[in-house]
Amino acid sequence: MFAVIYSFHVKSGQEKKFVKAWKELTKLIYKFENGLGSRLHKHTKQEYIAYAQWPDRITWANAGSNLPDKANNIRQNMKTSCETIKTVYELDVIDDLLKFN
Repeated sequence: MFAVIYSFHVKSGQEKKFVKAWKELTKLIYKFENGLGSRLHKHTKQEYIAYAQWPDRITWANAGSNLPDKANNIRQNMKTSCETIKTVYELDVIDDLLKFN
């Protein structure tokens, strides 16, 4: 298994727009790109951290081409709501003890 940690610095007043877009895009990635899901955390007032899991690094690296056209608008909403979006870590999972919902 493979995990990626992202940092999003969200523009003031754009928090709801960002969270909505993040949820919509994450659901599409889960459905169409074989992603295993993601968790969104709030670190500071404007910084959000997301943890996403994938079956392997190759699946993650190749993701994007199977998404429906509506994903482009969702991505754009997410990008315009953020000052910065960074991939902070790319991690190989050694062991997994998280409990799923």
